[in-house]
Amino acid sequence: MDIRSKFSMSGVRQMSSDASTLFTRALQYTEEKLGSAEKTEYDANFENLLERYDRTKNWTEKLKTQTEISLQPNPNMRMEDFVYTKLDRRPPERATNQEILGATMIEAGNSFGPGTAYGKSLIKCGNTQMKLGESEKTLVHTSAVNFLKPLANFLEGDCKTIQKERKTLETKRLDLDACKNRAKKAKSLEARQSAENDLRLAQTDFDRQHEITKLLLEGLSSTHSHHFRSLNEFIEAQSQYHASCHQVMQELKAELNSLGDSPTAGAGSFNRALQPSAPVDVNDITARDANLPFIGSRKARVLYDYDANDTTELSLLADEVITVTAVPGMHQDYVMGERRSLKGKVPLTYIEIL
Repeated sequence: MDIRSKFSMSGVRQMSSDASTLFTRALQYTEEKLGSAEKTEYDANFENLLERYDRTKNWTEKLKTQTEISLQPNPNMRMEDFVYTKLDRRPPERATNQEILGATMIEAGNSFGPGTAYGKSLIKCGNTQMKLGESEKTLVHTSAVNFLKPLANFLEGDCKTIQKERKTLETKRLDLDACKNRAKKAKSLEARQSAENDLRLAQTDFDRQHEITKLLLEGLSSTHSHHFRSLNEFIEAQSQYHASCHQVMQELKAELNSLGDSPTAGAGSFNRALQPSAPVDVNDITARDANLPFIGSRKARVLYDYDANDTTELSLLADEVITVTAVPGMHQDYVMGERRSLKGKVPLTYIEIL
């Protein structure tokens, strides 16, 4: 018999042995389900370890998924990032929704004119939106590194290792129980001795695999501690993000207030200014109104075109003459303008008092 024939026979015998083993395991599993064969039960401590592992795996998967959804609500973007990650490539740099909004505001402000109150405000708001977008990118990157990556490493590493060893343990248990059943059913002395020898080997293999799996399951305590630290880092990143957003929004509010046309300031005076003005008594002027540019009503010539920002303001055309009235309590940069039946605030820088 040549070498090729020997290898061929060896392969056939190995395939036959593997097929017999698979059949024996399948038979043992079926009989256990039917209740006609005994099954080796794990001790309570080991069962608790298995149950804790299942809970850890399931909740880690949910935590990872929901965190990804929170950081990137767009499912198409998440899928694209997943593909790039699997290809071990860096995802493309994308503008956030706030950055896109900020760019639009800046373009609109420049179009309306940075010299106008509305245009200037749009540009300031746009720059703030850009800052918010950068802060969001920092949050996403920090969270991905400090929180999502440890969760993913557990699921891709320790989790798969435990799954593999757990499956191997179940195989060893089926082999062990099959040997126990065969030893019970053996009738001749020779068959009983062979079955008992196989049982000892199966018991040794099962005990060894049981110990390996148990050690891996007990390691979940350190995994929980590691994920706890990662969670604290995630919360710290969120805290810094929200603090940064609050700071830039406060700065924006201060800048808008400095323009003298903040929606949150002087709304009452705007409404009062739209009311028909009564003659001003010089004796009634308080120290608060000492900065009025003039007393009573005057004529004024418009120097530049001006588009009203809202219904409290009056649009102007260059070179037209309007009637203006200094209203006590109104912002020092504005007076009340009147043209025919129209009335509204006008900025002093756009007119010349006659």
